[in-house]
Amino acid sequence: MVEEVCPKCGLPKSLCVCTVIEAEAKLIKVYTAVRRFRKSMTIIEGLDKKSGKSISKQLKRKLACGGTFKKGRVELQGNHKARVKELLKEFGFDEKQIEVS
Repeated sequence: MVEEVCPKCGLPKSLCVCTVIEAEAKLIKVYTAVRRFRKSMTIIEGLDKKSGKSISKQLKRKLACGGTFKKGRVELQGNHKARVKELLKEFGFDEKQIEVS
């Protein structure tokens, strides 16, 4: 039985590190925006579709707020910039990847 080969790096699938390298290279931006009726919203950009939906659910549960994942970004109701950075570190993202403005 021949093991499958990754088309990106050429290594066998069991040794492939492409997804790890891509995750480390991404920059996650966290910022707030003011919406209708002067309500603030925390926006997180730079997550892929697969992890974005699950991270959105986890953040909404931990922060006890509403929100959504659309157009490639997580939108949370309220100003949660400081707490989001801590939670993203708990989820396994590196502190250097997270930019809070």
